[in-house]
Amino acid sequence: MTTDGRSSLAQRLTGIDEIECVTPDLNGVPRGKVMTAEGFLEGRRLQMARGVLLQCIMGGYPPARFYGSDDGDLALNADPQQIHRLPWSSQPRALAICDADELSGESSRLSTRGQLKEVIARYAARGLAPVVATELEFFIFAPNTDPTQPFQPPIGLDGRREDGHSAFSISSNNGLRPFFSEVYACMAALGLPRDTFMHEMGVSQFEINLLHGDPLLLADQTFLFKHLLKEVALKHGLTVVCMAKPLAHTPGSSMHIHQSLVESASGRNVFSDEAGEPTAMFRHFIGGLQAGMADFTALFAPNVNSYQRLCHPYASPNNACWSHDNRAAGLRIPASSPVARRVENRLPGADANPYLAIAASLAAGLHGIENELEPTPAIQGEFAVPDSLSLPCTLHAALERLKRSQLAKELFGNEFVEGYLASKTMELTSFFDEITPWERRVLAAQA
Repeated sequence: MTTDGRSSLAQRLTGIDEIECVTPDLNGVPRGKVMTAEGFLEGRRLQMARGVLLQCIMGGYPPARFYGSDDGDLALNADPQQIHRLPWSSQPRALAICDADELSGESSRLSTRGQLKEVIARYAARGLAPVVATELEFFIFAPNTDPTQPFQPPIGLDGRREDGHSAFSISSNNGLRPFFSEVYACMAALGLPRDTFMHEMGVSQFEINLLHGDPLLLADQTFLFKHLLKEVALKHGLTVVCMAKPLAHTPGSSMHIHQSLVESASGRNVFSDEAGEPTAMFRHFIGGLQAGMADFTALFAPNVNSYQRLCHPYASPNNACWSHDNRAAGLRIPASSPVARRVENRLPGADANPYLAIAASLAAGLHGIENELEPTPAIQGEFAVPDSLSLPCTLHAALERLKRSQLAKELFGNEFVEGYLASKTMELTSFFDEITPWERRVLAAQA
């Protein structure tokens, strides 16, 4: 950072004593250290053990061989464009999103933010720039002190809990407007532009659409927004849940990714030709997604719970079919003008790491462009999913598919794929170490 840049940053951080220096781990959880503002502004090097990037969702780590047998350090280098005062903090505090780099200077292969930057660079080498937008769904619940009991929505202004009839409602009866007012104020303070907001189909389920833009920026914004939601919820005595399927008999939560490509020089959408018709590059991008979705399912649906969401075949399609404006397809082409032609990947859940999900989706599309892959014919209306376009329906099956994937290793590297598999296998083993209430309720008297 230049002297002028450091002086400008010091002005922005006036009154700040501490900086939360964070980077996304494998699951998209913010991990890092808190640094004094003095040390941060002086540019002192901040280091963190490599293994932290592979930390399991339960808190454990796979064997050290997956992140270097000596578990050496990485450097956390703050992105100058992603340093923010935290508007929800009662004490003056800031947050910096950091890259996780090897001490030799290159990006760590275990860094999901680094993986996304590498995919973007591959597009740039072809004179192309991806444009993405995310739609994030989430639930708002009352505090849940007993994890053996189901989540419940907060008590509304009428003294009742929401019962499922409020989809697409704009009523204030849920009593959440003070919470959302602070969410919106915090978004504005962090420079997170929002497009539309709505009450989704689930009980106390909501969706926000972030404005389209640069993929790294959108990943950062989605990462920040999820962090913001949870922090503001705590202030209001609420619990925000970004699980893929927190409630039975209720739609799950997705993170749909809208993707288009433009020429870097002109900004022209290369998915449409001068006559407004789809281009060969548009077809090849879809063909690449179809070729990669089964291999990458474990990246889009990273948890045991993710596959509870995918059991609902309409709202959460677990297929690699594509269609024009059909929500039953895993790849949907929304109705739009030619200049806005884009591909919506409907597979990722709200629990997915936004950096990794966007990287995997764009990498698959680029694979299709580089190899001129043709998609299957588009489907419309009700359809049966061909076996060739079906996707893994359990985390175990998805991990086995990823383990066999040469494409994943080519695009993300052996170190990353093997580390991901090791961490996720630990999580799956931990899940199987527990007996669920369903098993005790149904099987104990019969089996």
